[in-house]
Amino acid sequence: MLDVTINGAWQGDLAQAALASSTRFIELDAAAWSNNTMQVMARNISPATFDLGAATLSAQVTKRGVP
Repeated sequence: MLDVTINGAWQGDLAQAALASSTRFIELDAAAWSNNTMQVMARNISPATFDLGAATLSAQVTKRGVP
Protein backbone atom coordinates (compact mmCIF):
# COMPACT_ATOMS: atom_id res chain seq x y z
CA MET A 1 0.00 0.00 0.00
CA LEU A 2 1.07 3.53 -0.73
CA ASP A 3 -0.40 6.79 0.58
CA VAL A 4 -0.49 9.68 -1.93
CA THR A 5 -1.23 13.28 -0.98
CA ILE A 6 -3.99 14.77 -3.13
CA ASN A 7 -4.94 18.26 -1.96
CA GLY A 8 -8.70 18.72 -1.80
CA ALA A 9 -9.53 15.01 -1.69
CA TRP A 10 -12.18 14.02 0.81
CA GLN A 11 -12.94 10.61 2.21
CA GLY A 12 -15.43 8.89 -0.11
CA ASP A 13 -14.43 10.74 -3.31
CA LEU A 14 -13.86 8.55 -6.37
CA ALA A 15 -10.19 7.64 -6.74
CA GLN A 16 -8.27 6.10 -9.65
CA ALA A 17 -4.64 5.07 -10.04
CA ALA A 18 -2.64 3.85 -13.03
CA LEU A 19 0.98 2.88 -13.62
CA ALA A 20 2.99 4.48 -16.43
CA SER A 21 4.80 1.22 -17.23
CA SER A 22 3.32 -1.85 -18.85
CA THR A 23 2.35 -4.07 -15.94
CA ARG A 24 -0.41 -6.43 -16.88
CA PHE A 25 0.25 -8.54 -13.79
CA ILE A 26 -0.28 -5.71 -11.30
CA GLU A 27 -3.84 -4.97 -10.18
CA LEU A 28 -4.40 -1.52 -8.66
CA ASP A 29 -7.15 -0.30 -6.39
CA ALA A 30 -7.43 3.25 -5.07
CA ALA A 31 -9.53 4.97 -2.42
CA ALA A 32 -9.79 8.49 -1.06
CA TRP A 33 -8.81 7.28 2.38
CA SER A 34 -8.99 10.49 4.37
CA ASN A 35 -8.93 14.22 3.73
CA ASN A 36 -6.06 15.06 1.34
CA THR A 37 -4.90 11.43 1.22
CA MET A 38 -5.46 8.71 -1.34
CA GLN A 39 -4.40 5.14 -0.68
CA VAL A 40 -3.23 2.95 -3.56
CA MET A 41 -3.23 -0.80 -3.09
CA ALA A 42 -1.40 -3.06 -5.55
CA ARG A 43 -1.68 -6.79 -5.98
CA ASN A 44 1.08 -8.60 -7.84
CA ILE A 45 -0.32 -11.70 -9.56
CA SER A 46 3.00 -12.72 -11.13
CA PRO A 47 5.97 -14.52 -9.57
CA ALA A 48 8.20 -11.45 -10.18
CA THR A 49 8.76 -8.79 -7.51
CA PHE A 50 7.52 -5.22 -7.95
CA ASP A 51 8.34 -2.05 -5.98
CA LEU A 52 5.28 0.23 -5.99
CA GLY A 53 7.23 3.03 -4.30
CA ALA A 54 9.69 3.23 -7.22
CA ALA A 55 7.01 3.16 -9.95
CA THR A 56 5.62 6.16 -11.83
CA LEU A 57 2.04 6.42 -10.70
CA SER A 58 -0.84 8.53 -12.04
CA ALA A 59 -3.46 9.40 -9.44
CA GLN A 60 -6.81 11.13 -9.80
CA VAL A 61 -9.60 11.96 -7.39
CA THR A 62 -13.03 13.00 -8.66
CA LYS A 63 -15.47 14.73 -6.35
CA ARG A 64 -18.58 12.70 -5.76
CA GLY A 65 -21.80 14.20 -6.99
CA VAL A 66 -24.51 15.38 -4.68
CA PRO A 67 -27.84 13.64 -5.41
